[in-house]
Amino acid sequence: QVQLVESGGGLVQAGGSLRLSCAASGSIFSINPMGWYRQAPGKERELVAVISSSGSTSYADSVKGRFTISRDNAKNTVALQMNSLKVEDTAVYYCNGRVQGGPPVFEINDYWGPGTQVTVSS
Repeated sequence: QVQLVESGGGLVQAGGSLRLSCAASGSIFSINPMGWYRQAPGKERELVAVISSSGSTSYADSVKGRFTISRDNAKNTVALQMNSLKVEDTAVYYCNGRVQGGPPVFEINDYWGPGTQVTVSS
């Protein structure tokens, strides 16, 4: 079984920074892509940033220039550096990975972490 676990959430003032990390464990052959999503109260879950195994990245317009996604393929980890945080960035942040499992099946499934709360105060 594959598990994704996030860490690094918390409370920060507007203009501050936080770094989220996510580690995947289990029977993993590869993960492509890995990404971060968020869900604010009363809103749908939305994509924040995604990174391929080759390092290609894509960001939501609302976070471009402020957030940076990175990954370590050898450790099956992904991180999200969040700078210049705004009150509207407050949400539960979820790590996601499209995982290809190990032999003999090499099955592909999407996995989610349980989420980590990020609260930005004014």
